[in-house]
Amino acid sequence: MVSGTALAGIALVALGMALTPGPNLVYLVSRSVLQGRRAGLVSLAGVGLGFLVYLAAAVAGIATVFALVPGIYLTLKLLGAGYLLWLAWQMLRPGGHSPFATRELTPDRPRKLFAMGFVTCLLNPKIAILYVSLLPQFIDPERGGVAVQSFALGLTQILVCLASDAAFVVTAGSVAAFLTRRPTWQRVHRYAMGTALAAFAVRLAADRSRAVVAAP
Repeated sequence: MVSGTALAGIALVALGMALTPGPNLVYLVSRSVLQGRRAGLVSLAGVGLGFLVYLAAAVAGIATVFALVPGIYLTLKLLGAGYLLWLAWQMLRPGGHSPFATRELTPDRPRKLFAMGFVTCLLNPKIAILYVSLLPQFIDPERGGVAVQSFALGLTQILVCLASDAAFVVTAGSVAAFLTRRPTWQRVHRYAMGTALAAFAVRLAADRSRAVVAAP
């Protein structure tokens, strides 16, 4: 059985990552501002399914593949870092925009919203790193089955992230209205998010740690 300390630890890690700007947050906030809370929540459901796919992979021991073939793990991190840098550039470049900025965009149907949330989560390097490298560090083989512990820890992470993302979805419209009335604050917010994304991307690309695999 997984320990309470491990559950609290993964919850704190999940909360920290959820509050750090990333593909999931950028997409959910943008869609909520452009199309409303319902669209944001449908997108969030897709994100939740993406989390479950990662959890199933973790329980199945997919981290072993990355440990045995380090090149795959390194490629995943570098591609993820490149995607984060692209998102950062969209905010920091001249004429860039914040996810909270109101824009004209064709509304997407619920099916597409769900699919985009799902794909965005699967391509999110932060989530991949969490499940492949960080999650096994909270597992203690002496406390029972690794698969059971992986499931409990992963489920805790999913609940924390979905709760945090739901809060952003629900408040996105109000925050967007606040920033629209205050252009200076909007610029500050845009640069802050863009800088945070860029910093995380650089840290991800510079990290040369290998995937960690829990003992069977």
